[in-house]
Amino acid sequence: RNQTGTSRTQKTGDKMKYAVIGTNVLASAMITHNAASPTVKVVEAIGKGELVPLYNEEIITEYNDVLSRAKFGFLHLSVARLIRTMMDKGIMMERVFSGGVFPDASDAVFYEVALSKEGSYLVTGNKKHFPKAPIVVTPAEMMEILAK
Repeated sequence: RNQTGTSRTQKTGDKMKYAVIGTNVLASAMITHNAASPTVKVVEAIGKGELVPLYNEEIITEYNDVLSRAKFGFLHLSVARLIRTMMDKGIMMERVFSGGVFPDASDAVFYEVALSKEGSYLVTGNKKHFPKAPIVVTPAEMMEILAK
């Protein structure tokens, strides 16, 4: 990242899209065998520099904790590589406390980091866990936004 906090993959003057990626999206992308799955497409868009992930330390810790669970059976190297990609392609941001009430309090950080950058999104497979807001989108909706 350069001194302005922008991703190395970002070009000046372009219309980059920014998003916090829910852990369930990453887990689904790692589980599926369907290369056309919207969750896989979101991860691919990050790898290509078409979507810039936003994160903070709490989100990275959540990614590592959840994706390392034995029930998934993901290889440690695969989890580490995915998290490294998120960090290398993304931007670390601060939370903007929303004062919102969340069914799972640990979900708040994802929404609040998404609030930290104007025009960014929260990509999740669990929209019902978040306030009804235009920034909260499914992986399929994010791919539609990127296609525009």
